[in-house]
Amino acid sequence: MIDETAPIETLKGIGPKTKEFFLRANIHTLGDLLRYYPRRYERMEPPSETASLREGQTAAVYACLSGPLAMRRGKNFQITAGVLRDDSGKIQVIWYNMPFLANTVKSGRKYIFRGKVTRKGQQLLLMQPAVFDIEKYEELQKEMQPVYPLVQGLTETMVKKAEKQALGQIDGTMEVLPLDMRKTYQLSDIGYALAQIHFPAGEHEMQVARRRLVFEEFLIFILSVRRLKQKKEKTKAGYQLRKVQEVQKFSQNLGYELTNAQKTVWAEIESDMQKETAMARLVQGDVGSGKTVIAVMALLMTAENGCQGALMVPTEVLARQHYETICGLFEKNGYRHRVTLLTGSMTAKEKRAAYEEIESGQTAVIVGTHALIQENVTYKKLALTITDEQHRFGVKQREELIGKGKCPHTLVMSATPIPRTLAVILYGDLDISVMNEMPLNRLPIKNCVVDTSYRPKAYHFIQREVEKGHQAYVICPMVEESEAMEAENVIDYTEQLKEALPCDISVAYLHGKMKAKEKNEIMERFVAGEIQVLVSTTVIEVGVNVPNATVMMIENAERFGLAQLHQLRGRVGRGKDQSYCIMIRASEGKVVKERLEILNHSNDGFYIAAQDLKLRGPGDLFGIRQSGMMEFKIGDVFQDAKVLQDANEAAEQLITQDPDLTMEEHQRLRRKIEQYFLEDSESVNL
Repeated sequence: MIDETAPIETLKGIGPKTKEFFLRANIHTLGDLLRYYPRRYERMEPPSETASLREGQTAAVYACLSGPLAMRRGKNFQITAGVLRDDSGKIQVIWYNMPFLANTVKSGRKYIFRGKVTRKGQQLLLMQPAVFDIEKYEELQKEMQPVYPLVQGLTETMVKKAEKQALGQIDGTMEVLPLDMRKTYQLSDIGYALAQIHFPAGEHEMQVARRRLVFEEFLIFILSVRRLKQKKEKTKAGYQLRKVQEVQKFSQNLGYELTNAQKTVWAEIESDMQKETAMARLVQGDVGSGKTVIAVMALLMTAENGCQGALMVPTEVLARQHYETICGLFEKNGYRHRVTLLTGSMTAKEKRAAYEEIESGQTAVIVGTHALIQENVTYKKLALTITDEQHRFGVKQREELIGKGKCPHTLVMSATPIPRTLAVILYGDLDISVMNEMPLNRLPIKNCVVDTSYRPKAYHFIQREVEKGHQAYVICPMVEESEAMEAENVIDYTEQLKEALPCDISVAYLHGKMKAKEKNEIMERFVAGEIQVLVSTTVIEVGVNVPNATVMMIENAERFGLAQLHQLRGRVGRGKDQSYCIMIRASEGKVVKERLEILNHSNDGFYIAAQDLKLRGPGDLFGIRQSGMMEFKIGDVFQDAKVLQDANEAAEQLITQDPDLTMEEHQRLRRKIEQYFLEDSESVNL
């Protein structure tokens, strides 16, 4: 019998040091390990000749080292380099932080080297290749190979070895879906699903396994959210607020007229906050549709009623920007309501002062990050909670903020354009408002989709925009071979860009491996205009408002979902000047061109989301996890829309048949919901 809660070190070969590597990947238990899914699969292609290699491809060559490997140190890593030679020619090979290869890979002996072909100047390089004996490689060619997301210290071999051990312990006690449900929706049992998702016998087996796991994930999420809605419907609002004239005066003093969509949404929010039951509303608005102004109006109404409102956002830079915006608007209109900022990087003294202001009720508006839900924070009269960029927070974090008050009104804001049919399921505990108009003063972003040969022209275009006094973003995708390599990828690109642009243009980089303080400092310098070109991973997807940024250039655009590309594009076009989005594709495939042309010809996020829904297919594995949307480990709300609808149908039938999941065949599912959703089962109203 498998114990999913057993610590990871109960497996053979995982000692204290190896355990730390798994913990870095948030793998604490056997259950965590089994649900640590591959991010993609590889088919080992036949070896190519070195002379036939092309930039951008992942390739294998049957070659030997022409001499001993050389080692040198970079800034934060060690480089091992050499030259591979076969009958057709030669290619340079480079590894990062793998000095042991100098002893294990012998010069003159033939191996299979498999890696990504990149270009540096005029020279092609084989980067970070795996090394195989010919017999081993021939064996691997017969199977689909899982590729896992990795952190520093954790290797593919470690993960695969641990997964195989854990899979050997699976039994029927892990099954949570009732037999009749599995039959109705033609779902495999859990043992088969987990075995085939990690080590699939083939494409069909992997798809069968994935569908089962996606269905379970969606079902548990939907049931949890349904229970939450039931609880909220019975909950009387802690604070029934009154309508105040100051909000109308505020909106009239903005210097521009609200769009009809903004007016409609505000009317819904204002009405909700006056009711006896607590508001629970999602405002789904496209990038730049003016959600922030609506949030400020709700906070103002709360403050004018003598209560507190809290706005939680995902990044410190965004929190600081919202704080400064609200302070400026309040000051401009003569409001004396105190606004308090609370983030993780503040000093202990600053935090203590903020805690005191919040607990005493001196402050009416609190803006911050996850710091708002820490134990030390006590609110005096929390009547409104607002969560911005909802897809960056889990349901649990939203509930923790709500739990800080006495049944406060809840407003959730999202710029993720999910079609309404799916949003109704995903946000089942919330009423939904849609803001589908852009402010009249916004110029539509001009788009272009080009291949890599356009890159020099793109650099020149960025240079011209900077010379006009503007700024630019350049987005690099994550490195396929190892997410731990993300930083080097961005750093290398930054150096390449510095060489291509005049030396008086300030270029800096930003990536997810940097410390929070470093990221904040870089973003603040970019906001201030000290940095003119920012090279970044998708860490800026949920970013700040930089009206002066007019160019968004996205490398390898084909590797992102359409909805995410639209989110990235939304970082520009926020000022009075014309903005541009340059999407560079490394692939010439017909499907890639068709997908990117949708973005090329439309700036409407909801239209793009609907098209994304139509175009996603079985080949687009695990796309949503790579984009960071929602909180699913394996499900993709676009690709798996049909499964989401099936899971919703199953949830409805289950609730009708057994509202409290007390029947014996539903007990394991009930426990899973308690474990998954909120650690306190009472808050799920089970």
